[in-house]
Amino acid sequence: MNSAVPVVDLESWRVDSLRPDFVRELGEALRSYGFVRVRGHGIPSELIDSAYEVAKSFFYQPREKKMALVVPGQAGQRGYTPFRAESAKYTDVPDLKEFFHVGRELDPEHSLGGRYVPNCWPEVPGFRDTFLDLYRALESVSKELLSALALHLKLEPSHFVNMAVDGDSVLRLLHYPATDDTTYIPGAIRAAAHEDINFITLLLASTASGLELLRRDGTWIPVNAEKGELVVDSGDMMNRLTNGVIPATTHRVINPEDGTTERFSMPFFVHPRPEVSLATLPQFRGEGFPEAPEDLDARTYLLSRLESLGLGE
Repeated sequence: MNSAVPVVDLESWRVDSLRPDFVRELGEALRSYGFVRVRGHGIPSELIDSAYEVAKSFFYQPREKKMALVVPGQAGQRGYTPFRAESAKYTDVPDLKEFFHVGRELDPEHSLGGRYVPNCWPEVPGFRDTFLDLYRALESVSKELLSALALHLKLEPSHFVNMAVDGDSVLRLLHYPATDDTTYIPGAIRAAAHEDINFITLLLASTASGLELLRRDGTWIPVNAEKGELVVDSGDMMNRLTNGVIPATTHRVINPEDGTTERFSMPFFVHPRPEVSLATLPQFRGEGFPEAPEDLDARTYLLSRLESLGLGE
């Protein structure tokens, strides 16, 4: 069953940056679904294929090698987070997944050099170069999408991009093992229902299906990207800035019917800089809008959400 989530073509906008259709289609998809599928993003298929192969090499290592890459006291924001360590907000049952985080690389002299935790790198051939290349490619695409979304909301095209310059964006390498007897927990699924924390998320087409979103009518529908597409969704930070105009949509990853099937995926979570205010923008306040959420900076909000996931510092 294919996904009902709308598809947009980023390449068409690159060819003619004045073409309004892409801006409208992207904005309407995120308003209605909180999700959109993106073609024509320009990330080389060779880089994506290589990234999945390198990720598999990492996750197939012995557990003790992976555990040596846990970064203590950093809420899982860099390095390895083991199987069953994270649970969705308001859920006590852990998700059936393990993951590895790659963050931004900054020069020590940079003003934010001391704010971000350094990356740690596995001794897996090609790992560092592959995922730094992928990080940069996804960030480049994210800037185009944020620009288009700003235009849709009648903002300057640089509005969200400027907030995310040198932000604490994170590339997550995810492994959902086969759901056989060794991983089964009563009531647990690969990723319980949740909303993303950040501005927007760019998800490379995964190696297996299972991603679903919750429609406004309370029904779940699959989000199955075609090979070469990105799945993009809007997170809680964007929801706060726009007071729900661009919502954070609840989604989950369900268990496969075939318990021997594993799944790999790679979401790129686009974050602003830590000091950026998430105060609701003036045009989304007042008559016709709900009461605006509490004004918080990005760092305070991120830490509160990580704590709710069981990953607090």
